[in-house]
Amino acid sequence: MKKVLLAVDGSDCSDRAVRWVIDVVTGMSKPAELHVVTVQPAITAGVIRGFVGNDAIETYQREEGDKCLASARRLLDAAKVAYVPHILLGPIGPSIADFATQNGCDGIVMGTRGLGGVSGLVLGSVATQVLQVATVPVTLIK
Repeated sequence: MKKVLLAVDGSDCSDRAVRWVIDVVTGMSKPAELHVVTVQPAITAGVIRGFVGNDAIETYQREEGDKCLASARRLLDAAKVAYVPHILLGPIGPSIADFATQNGCDGIVMGTRGLGGVSGLVLGSVATQVLQVATVPVTLIK
């Protein structure tokens, strides 16, 4: 069985990656173990934490993570593809790569550009980070 990490953020490019994975896994003779991952930046700033409690911060991060997963869930559910959703906290690129390594994933699939405001010249900054630090193959979907 293949273990695949599908990194999503709710963007159009992310949805294209979801559709690509659906096409690939539905054509496999053995089902893949699909982990759908989104990453929320950790909120560690002392000033913010001085005004907002941990429960409120955790609720906010979970809600934002659920928003990022929503489109992928709709597409995967409609295609009847099994998956395990994950909301991670931390630096986005390294968190994706670390999850893949720690969970024995055979590869990472993600879009080339997401919702982030900062982007590289050719690839999005998160895609570039994942390519730099991942120890497993990375498939980028444009």
